[in-house]
Amino acid sequence: MSTLNDIPLPPALDRSLEAELRRVIDMKTKPRGSLGRLEALALQAGLIQRTTKPRIVRPAMIVFAADHGIAAEGVSSYPQEVTAQMVANFLAGGAAINALSRSVGMTLEIVDAGVATPIPAVQAGPDVGYERESLGPGTRNFAREPAMSRATALDAIARGAACVRRHAALGTNVIGFGEMGIANTSAAACLMSRLCGVPIDDCVGRGTGLDDRGLAHKREVLGRALALHADTGDAVDTLATFGGFEIAMMTGACLEAARAGMTILVDGFIATSALLVAATLAPAVLDYCVFAHASDETGHRRMLAHLGAAPLLQLDLRLGEGTGAALALPVLRAAVAFLDEMASFESAGVSDQAG
Repeated sequence: MSTLNDIPLPPALDRSLEAELRRVIDMKTKPRGSLGRLEALALQAGLIQRTTKPRIVRPAMIVFAADHGIAAEGVSSYPQEVTAQMVANFLAGGAAINALSRSVGMTLEIVDAGVATPIPAVQAGPDVGYERESLGPGTRNFAREPAMSRATALDAIARGAACVRRHAALGTNVIGFGEMGIANTSAAACLMSRLCGVPIDDCVGRGTGLDDRGLAHKREVLGRALALHADTGDAVDTLATFGGFEIAMMTGACLEAARAGMTILVDGFIATSALLVAATLAPAVLDYCVFAHASDETGHRRMLAHLGAAPLLQLDLRLGEGTGAALALPVLRAAVAFLDEMASFESAGVSDQAG
C-alpha cells in the first residue's frame, strides 16, 4: 500500500431491511421500545449482517502493542520497558484482557506492531494467538520530528487490515481492538486535538497515573509538539505525525472490519483515536461501531461526542487493552438473543395493544 487510494474503505450501510427489522422488533412480546438500547443494538446487528436473524460468530479481540518515541519526554509515569513486559503478560495469559476475553468467549490475538525492547520469553498460553507485524522499535519522538513517514503509516494501515482479514477468513463477524504502548495517551491526545479542533488541555489526561506536576509537564510537551507540527495535512499525515504503530494498525483494522461487514466493539481513548482517524477517512465506518464504554481518561467523552457516539457502559475504566470492548460483548449477545429467541405477539397468542 503506497497511496491513500489503496486504503480499503467500507461501504455505506445497506438500510433496505430497516423497516422489516423494526417491525420484527416491535412485534416481540413487550411494550414497544421497552428494551431500550438493546432494541437499537438488535437493529444495528441485523442491518450489518443483512438479516432479521443475526448471529454472533467467533467474536475476536486483537490487541496491538507498540512503543512511542514521545516517551523520551517523560510524559508517562511508567518506563518504556513496560510495553514489552505487558506483551509477555498477555502471552502468558495473565492480563486483564486475558481474563475478560475468556469470561465472555472472545478469541484473543496479540500483535507486535513495533515494541521497542525485547519481549521476555514466556510460555505462551494455549488460548492466545501472536503475530509479529513490527514496523520497528517504536516511533520517533514527535516532540522533535514526525512519529513516522506517511509511507510507514500507510503500511501500518495495510497490516492492520490484513490482521482482520485473517479473522474474517475464520468466520469472525464481531471484533474488538485493544492496545498496549507506554505514552500512547499522548499520541491519542494530539490526534484528538488536531482532528477534532479541541485545545490540547481538554484532551490530555493522567494516562497511567501522572500526578499534577506530571500532568502539567505532559500538557506543555504536547502543546509544543502541536505547535511544531502546525501544518499537518490530511488524516494520514496527521496519523503519521502524532500516531503510534499500534494506532495506525487499529485504523486499518477498523476500516477492514467495516468493509468485511463486522460489528466493531470500540474500546476506550486510544482505540477511539484510531477510529477517529478511520472515520475521518471514511465516515461510513461509524455505522458498524458499537461504542462499548466511556473511559475515565480525560478527553474520551469529548471524542465520543465529536463522533456522535452513545457508549453502552460507564464503569470508570481507563486500562485499555480492549477491556471495555470485551465487557460490552454480553450486551450485544443479549440484543441478538432477544431478536432471535423472543416470541412475537402472534406466535405467543398475546394481544398487542398497539396493534
